[in-house]
Amino acid sequence: MQDRSQTLSPMIDKLQLWRPLDPAEKRAILALPHKVEEARAHACLVREGEKPSHSCLLLEGFAFRHKVLVDGSRSISAIHMKGDIVDLQNALLGTADHSVETLTRATVAFIPREEMKRIAFEFPSVGLAMWYDTLVDGSIFREWIANIARRDAAARLAHLLCEFGLRLQAIGLGDRRSYQLPMTQEQLADATGLTSVHVNRTLMDLESRGLIARSKKAVTIADWKRMEDAAGFNEAYLHLRGQVSLSPP
Repeated sequence: MQDRSQTLSPMIDKLQLWRPLDPAEKRAILALPHKVEEARAHACLVREGEKPSHSCLLLEGFAFRHKVLVDGSRSISAIHMKGDIVDLQNALLGTADHSVETLTRATVAFIPREEMKRIAFEFPSVGLAMWYDTLVDGSIFREWIANIARRDAAARLAHLLCEFGLRLQAIGLGDRRSYQLPMTQEQLADATGLTSVHVNRTLMDLESRGLIARSKKAVTIADWKRMEDAAGFNEAYLHLRGQVSLSPP
């Protein structure tokens, strides 16, 4: 049976990537009022234009941020995984300027936004860790803009696959070189500014070059260094140096 007193521990694990927390700060996080819900795949957690009353902590599963344009097309701007507070900005901004949807079945803890603000001010180290988290989020977003704006199709997909594997490894959910990718080709297209057909051809090209192997949703990166070179990938924007071993064995 799961210890409900530890429900919010993924939030502690994520924030401690950025700043150490003492026992009192950890207890304060675990004591935050919250409601846990199970969400099916493609469930809307945050809807653009709404004024959310809660922040969403992802306990299990994957989610993504996106915007839908007037023509109905969609742009995915971030992928979220266990421990991510997927709409931390809304604790202060108030009105959601984008939507958040689950990629897979997910378990989500909804924490009142006023409680998020309270703990940030009452426990400055927690507040700093949250601030750092939003800054890293911005750093990743800038890299995604560069990815879509300047890299070719192969480099875009290779870059996303490198990032996803490294982030999974950082939180203990996998190995950067072999993992389950919970995204369809359509979702990969929306995240890279390509079409689904172009994504399919590009993935086959990466396979033919011996950079990746695929089996259902499993992705294996055959040669990390060659994959980095193909992507122009530099992990510095993830700001994980010193938090996780980044050099592949």
